[in-house]
Parts: sequence; C-alpha cells; structure tokens
Amino acid sequence: MHDIRFIRENPAAFDEGLARRGLEPAAESILALDVQTRAVATEMQQDQARRNELSKAIGQAMAAKDGDRAEALKAEVAALKERLPALEAQDRALIAALSDRLLALPSLPADDVPEGADEADNVEEMRWGTPPSFDFTPVDHADFGPALGLDFEGAAAISGARFAALRGGIARLHRALGQFMLDTQTERNGYEEVNPPLLVRDEALIGTGQLPKFAEDLFRTTDGRWLIPTAEVSLTNLVREQILTEAQLPIRFTALTPCFRSEAGSAGRDTRGFIRQHQFEKVELVAIAAPEQSAAEHAHMIAAAEGILQALELPYRRMLLCTGDMGFSARKTYDLEVWLPSQNCYREISSISNCGDFQARRMNARYRPEGEKGTRFLHTLNGSGLAVGRTLVAVLENGQQADGSVIIPEVLHGYMGGVTRLEPR
Repeated sequence: MHDIRFIRENPAAFDEGLARRGLEPAAESILALDVQTRAVATEMQQDQARRNELSKAIGQAMAAKDGDRAEALKAEVAALKERLPALEAQDRALIAALSDRLLALPSLPADDVPEGADEADNVEEMRWGTPPSFDFTPVDHADFGPALGLDFEGAAAISGARFAALRGGIARLHRALGQFMLDTQTERNGYEEVNPPLLVRDEALIGTGQLPKFAEDLFRTTDGRWLIPTAEVSLTNLVREQILTEAQLPIRFTALTPCFRSEAGSAGRDTRGFIRQHQFEKVELVAIAAPEQSAAEHAHMIAAAEGILQALELPYRRMLLCTGDMGFSARKTYDLEVWLPSQNCYREISSISNCGDFQARRMNARYRPEGEKGTRFLHTLNGSGLAVGRTLVAVLENGQQADGSVIIPEVLHGYMGGVTRLEPR
C-alpha cells in the first residue's frame, strides 16, 4: 500500500519508482481521485456541520416562538438529510476506487536495486562451494528418484499433475530436512516457532500483497477462505491492526508448513520432477522491525538461509534481483540459487525480501517509538529458510552415486536415525 501523502508531495518521484518497475505513470490519476475524495469529504463535513447549526437554530426559534423561522430551518434540515445519503454513497465509492488503485500497484524499489527487465539483469554477488564432479553423467532426480520412493505416478492417480508422494527413506529425508531447518532457525538464529493457520481470509492476503492482483495463483475454498501460498501470509499478519512498542522489536517468526499454489503462470515450466508442485513444504522466515532495523534484519535473514545451504554442503550463489524481477511487495530482494547437476545451472531455492512499510500499511501494523506519542508503520521482511522440496532435489542430485544411491549430508545423520545413504528400493 502506498502513502497518499507521499504521492501528493512527490508525484514525480512516485512515477519514477513505477517506471523502474516498468509501469506507466500513475500519480496524476491517483491524485485526481484523491482530490475528488477530499472534496466530497469536505462537502459532507460542511453539510453535517450545517445540520448541527440548524438544529440549534431551530431550538432557539422555537424558544422565541418564531414558528415561521423554525419551519424554514426544518425545511433546510430536511433537504440536507435527503442530500447526505447520496454524498455518503459517493464518498464510499471514491474511497473504494482510490484504495483499489493503490492496492493494485507494487512496492517501489529501493534506490540501490539495479535496473533491469527480467532475471537476465539480476546481479550475482557471490558463490559458495564447488559444484560436484562425477565420473558419470549426472541424472535428473525425476529419473532416479522413483527407485528411492519418489512416487509421481501414484500421486497423479490421486490428485493429477504437479503432485508427488514420498515413500520410505525419501519421505524420512524430506522430514529430516524440514526438522533440521526449523531447529536451526529457532535454536541458532533467534526465530520463534509458530504453527499458523493454513486457511486465511481475504484481508490476510491483501495485507501481504497476494490479493487482489494474484488471485489466480491461489486455491480458494468453498467458504471463501484461501489456502496459504506461503506461511509469510499467516506469520506477517500476526501483527495486523496492532500497535507494538519499540521494545518488542525486532520480532522473528518461523514456521514449517505446507504451501499451496495453482502455478497458473507457469504452464510448461518444470513439468517433470519435484521442482514446481501445487503442494509443497517450506520453512518460512518473517521479521517485523522498526525502519532503522530492517536492513540489519535483511542481512540476518540472508545469513540464516545461507547457513542451511552451507551446513548441507550445497553449492549456491546469491543474486541481487533487478527492478523487473522483484516480487510485488518487495522493495529489495536477494535470491539464493542452488546448484542442480542435471540442469548444469543454479536454480532458486530461497527469495529473501525487505518489504519496507508496504505490507504494514496494508495491514495497519504500527509501533510507537519510545518517547513519542505518535506511531509509525513497521517494516516487514520475509524469506525461505528453505523450500524443503527444492532442497530435497538439491540433496538428491548433488549426492547421487553411479549405482542410484544418494549420500546423505552429515548434518542430517542424526535426524535419519544414523542412516547415511539412500539405496534404491
């Protein structure tokens, strides 16, 4: 959500931010709606004030036994009563139109976000680890995974495409990954574990920016609720419509949840394998911070996600996203991309964003700085720490052996009950 006062005072800067996102100028049309809205609101206030004045005047006329004046004043009050409902309806319509206009526009990028049209213009900042060398041609997980218990056919018979059932050792490895991530984020990185709702109302998705623009990417229930596409929605909205104290900040939440996405915009992409599913699990990281804390929280969150990849000994790189590749609510985003041998490239496994006060304005989430009477909007941040399914794919592919077995990273051995290798069934 955008601050209408900022647009009034900085229309050119607002349009410049939209232009960096590849969007047309919008300040003029927004301010035209704003002028209409404020004019109608002023007219309503004047009419209400006049009605109050008339009520007092009627009482005075009656006390003075001036019947003619009292009747004339009553007629004016009656005319105002007839006029006010139309003004109130117009006011509601203009407020809704202005809100809809502002809700449809993405967050403005931070000044240090690089210009660019798409992922080709993202900037690589660093690499960690060395992609493994094989004395055989590495195989796609979709080809050797079924022998380990990765069941695509059984899941398709139940649910259709983009679903998978995990069986036996591979199911345990998937569970081990999620538990390891959750334990690391809570015990080492200061995140509070939350078990949040998986079904949310419209307001929650509006708050984090998935609605109204991206409804087609979501699954909706028959009673009007939505399945969460990410635990970011539930975790961030835990502070909606609240006023926190500065002493409470920063707040760090984490959750391991199923996530549900229709993948409406990904037709033909990653149709094989476990990369892009309608249902998957993810460890989400969310931070709620004062504006002065958000840059440090962004760095902390990046380190928390990178620590998982390093512990699993998975080669990855960090990318600073350009203006054309950032998500709707983000003002600055880093992607972590893990090495996949079968594709001979890095693929996204975590996206870590600072949303500034964009989501907080949509949620009306504020804090009161110490020593001040007024309130300010919070900053919100979110990232994957990590996507469990994609991490499973990376572990399988980087640890694959010529005989179809997979070496399990040492850090997971305790979670696997001492099992160090997955063997074909």
